[in-house]
Amino acid sequence: MNISKSVLALILGGGAGTRLYPLTASRSKPAVPIAGKYRLVDIPISNCINSGINRMFVLTQFNSASLNKHIKNTYQFSLFSTGFVDILAAEQTPDNPGWYQGTADAVRQCIRHINNIENDYILILSGDQLYQMDFAEMLNNHIEKGAHISIATIPVGDREAPEFGILKSDEQSLITSFIEKPKPELLPEWVSDTGTLMQQQGRIYLASMGIYIFNKQVLIDLLNNAYPNATDFGKEIIPNSIHNHTVISYQYDGYWTDIGNIYSFYEANLALTDDIPPFNLFDNGKTVFTRARMLPPAKISGTTLEKTIIADGSIILASRVEASVVGIRSRIGHGTTVVASYIMGNDYYETLEQMKENHERGIPKIGIGERCYIRNAIIDKNARIGNDVRINGGPHLEKTDTPLYTVKDGIVVVKKGAVLPDGFVI
Repeated sequence: MNISKSVLALILGGGAGTRLYPLTASRSKPAVPIAGKYRLVDIPISNCINSGINRMFVLTQFNSASLNKHIKNTYQFSLFSTGFVDILAAEQTPDNPGWYQGTADAVRQCIRHINNIENDYILILSGDQLYQMDFAEMLNNHIEKGAHISIATIPVGDREAPEFGILKSDEQSLITSFIEKPKPELLPEWVSDTGTLMQQQGRIYLASMGIYIFNKQVLIDLLNNAYPNATDFGKEIIPNSIHNHTVISYQYDGYWTDIGNIYSFYEANLALTDDIPPFNLFDNGKTVFTRARMLPPAKISGTTLEKTIIADGSIILASRVEASVVGIRSRIGHGTTVVASYIMGNDYYETLEQMKENHERGIPKIGIGERCYIRNAIIDKNARIGNDVRINGGPHLEKTDTPLYTVKDGIVVVKKGAVLPDGFVI
C-alpha cells in the first residue's frame, strides 16, 4: 500500500490557548517556539513525513499569522511530488457563517477541501503535543483489525487521568466504553490491563492521545449525517461511535506529552537537556524538520555550560548556563547566570548603530544583559533584559500577570518584546 496516496493528515491548530498565555498572546499554540529552534507544529508534521505521509492540512483560527508564515516558508516539497502542507484557515461560507466551534466542527467545515483529495483514510492530529510516532504502524494495525476508527492511546496514572478521555477495551483492542475527563471518584471503574511495566509505574488507565485514524467515508457520514450538530471528537463523536462502529485502541508506549499549560511546556523543554532525554532530537530516523535558517554557529566565550542546549546564531558570554535551553540568536552578557530556564532567543540581530542609539535612550540591548541571575523562567522572543536583573522563579512566587511578565506555577514568563530595565527584580 502506498501510504502517501492513501492517507490525508489534518492537524488541528487548537483554540485560543489560554492556558499557555502569555506565550499565546500574539501567536497560536502550534506556533509557540520549542527546543530553541522549532515550533510545536513541526512535531506532528515531522511525524507525518517520517511515516511516509506527505499530504497535510493545518486547520487554523486564532492568532494564525505567524503559524501561516512559518508553514509557508518551511514546507515546500519537490515539483515532482504530490506532497503539500496547506493552511485551512477558518472561513465564512454561505453554508456556515461561523468560526470553528470545536475539533469535529473544524473538520466538518473543511470537508469540501478534503473531498478534493483522493484518499482512503483521514489521520487527525493535534498541533500541540510532543512525541515521536510511526503512523504507518498505526495504519497497518487499523487495516488488519478491520477498524472504522482507531484511537491512539497511552497509559496514564491517577494524577493525569482526569485531564483526558479515558477508555476501556477488550482482548481484541475493541473499545467498549469511553468517558471524557472523568472525576477522580469515578476512576476505579476505569482501570485497564495496560501491561506489567505500565502497571508497575501506576499507569493503569488508557487515555486517548487525541490522535485518530478514520476511514474517510465513515468520518464524512458521522460529521454530516449521524451527528451534524456535534462539535467535538472527544466529547461527542468518539463516545457515540463506539456502539455502532468498530473503534480500536492502538496503545502507544513511547514518550508523549500534551503541551497544555505553562508548566508542561516548561518541563518538556527542560527535559531535552537530560543526558538521555525522553524526546530524542538526535535520531537519524526521526528527524524533526523546521525552517532552514542561514545562521552562523553559536559563539561561546568564558562560559561554564552544564546540560544545556544552545541553538544557532547565539552569542553567549555568560559565566554559567545550567539545565537550560537557549534559542536562536540569543545574546547573554558577561557575568550572567542562567539556571533551569528556557531562553527563546530573538528574531533578528541588532546592528552596532541600533545598540548605540538604544543605549543613549536608556533601552537595553536585545537579549540578556550583564551580571543577571535568571532561574525557573521562560524568556519569550525579542525581550530586552538590562544589566543586574534578578529573576528567581519558584513556588514562593504568587500567580500574577503584569504588562512585562506573568507568573504561573512558580515559573516566570517574561513576555515577548518586554523591556526589563537595569536592576529589575522579580
